Amino acid sequence: MIRRMRSVVVMVVGLGVLGLPAVASAEAGCFDPSAPLTVEEQRLDDALAPGAPAVGPELVRLGGFEPLVRGFAERLCAVWTRGGADTVVAETGRELWRAAVDRAREEQAWDAYDDRPLYWARLHLTSAVRQWQPRFGLSSGERAALVRRVDRASRGVDDVRFGGVGRRVLVTGFDPFQLSGTSVRRSNPAGAAALRLDGAVVRTPDGPARVEAAVLPVLWGSFDEGIVERFYGTAIRDLRPDALVTVSQGRPGRFDVERWAARWRGGFPDNNDIGVRGTVPDAAGWPQPALEFIETTLPWQRMVDAGTTPFPVNFNRSFCEWPLGTTPGTGTPSCRTDEPTPGAVAASGSGGDYLSNESMYRANRVRLGLGSTAAGGHLHTPVLRQPVDPTALTDAAFEAERRSIADQVRALVSVV
Repeated sequence: MIRRMRSVVVMVVGLGVLGLPAVASAEAGCFDPSAPLTVEEQRLDDALAPGAPAVGPELVRLGGFEPLVRGFAERLCAVWTRGGADTVVAETGRELWRAAVDRAREEQAWDAYDDRPLYWARLHLTSAVRQWQPRFGLSSGERAALVRRVDRASRGVDDVRFGGVGRRVLVTGFDPFQLSGTSVRRSNPAGAAALRLDGAVVRTPDGPARVEAAVLPVLWGSFDEGIVERFYGTAIRDLRPDALVTVSQGRPGRFDVERWAARWRGGFPDNNDIGVRGTVPDAAGWPQPALEFIETTLPWQRMVDAGTTPFPVNFNRSFCEWPLGTTPGTGTPSCRTDEPTPGAVAASGSGGDYLSNESMYRANRVRLGLGSTAAGGHLHTPVLRQPVDPTALTDAAFEAERRSIADQVRALVSVV
C-alpha cells in the first residue's frame, strides 16, 4: 500500500478562494480548520502558477456552482440534529448532481462538456462535512456516513429513474485522476460522457432506450465500500436493465471494447495516493461468483462495425494471468489474446488492473450473481490531451477533443 501525506489544507482557505464568506462568520466555531482532509481534498488549494487562482475553486466558479457550495456551508452551520444533517447532505448532494447533469445538456459560455466543476464542487462538500463542528455530538462513524452520503448523492448513484421508455441502459464514467502538478486541471471524458447521457433517450437497434448514469470515484476505498454494486446491483435487482456499460479513459487515439475483466488489482495509486495490490475483494451483501475472469457480453462486433467517428474502435482481446504453480503477485505474468487457462489466477484484464478494470469486474460479477441476462462490458475512451499552455485551464483543442470523445461514447452506447 502506498500513502502520501500532505500538510493539512483548511476548508476556510478554499471557501475564501471561492470568494465566499469565511465559514466562521456564518457561525462561530462551526468549522474546525485543523480537522484533517484527504489527499484528494487537499488539492483544492493547488494552482497552476504562483499567484494564479486555485484550480478547483476556479472551476467551481466557472461552472456556476459557487452558490451551492456557499449555501451548503451555511446550511450545515444551521443544523441542530443528526436527522437534519442527514437531510442537508442528501439534498445538497442530489442538487449538485442534478445541476451538473442539467448544465451538461445546455450550451453556454463555459463548455457544457466540462466534468471538472462537479468534481471540485463535490470535494468542497466533503471537506465541509469533515471540518464541520455541529452543536451536537457526532462520532467518527457518523461523520464518515455523512461524507459517504453527500458523495454518493452527488454522483448519481442513488438517482436511477428509468420511467416508461422501452429499453434500459446503465452507464458509469469516472472522476478526473492523476492530478499532481499541472495535471490538477485534468478532465475525464468518461465522466463528461456520463453527465451528458444521464436521463437521455437514445436510439438503439432494438428500439429507444433510456440511459441512467453515474460517475465513479477513483478511490480503492470507495470500491471496497461497494459503490459499484450499490449502483449496478441495486438497479439490476430492482429495475431489470437491458445493458450496462462501464466507461473509463484508456489509450491514446482509440476506443477499446474490452473482452476480459480480471479479479486482480495492480496497485497503481488512486486519487488519495493509495495503491492496493491483490485479489479484488468480495462485495458484502451481494450474490457473486468467484471468477478470475469475466467476459464481456456487449455486442462488440456491432460496436466495432458501427462506423462511429472520429476515433477507431478496437475489440481488445488481451489478458494476463499468473502461471499455474506460481505465487500470484510474484514473477512475470503470462499475457496472451486467446483464452485464460482453467485454474489460473488473473493478473490483468483487457483493460488492465486499475479501477477501470475493477468497475467492469464488479458490475458484471454482481450481474452474474443476480442472474441477469443484461449485456455487460467495458468501453475505454481515448486519452484526452491537456491544454497546450501548462498554465491554462482550457483551450479550443482540449474542449473539441473532449466533445468528440463524449459524443462518440453516446454513439457507441446507442449500439448496445
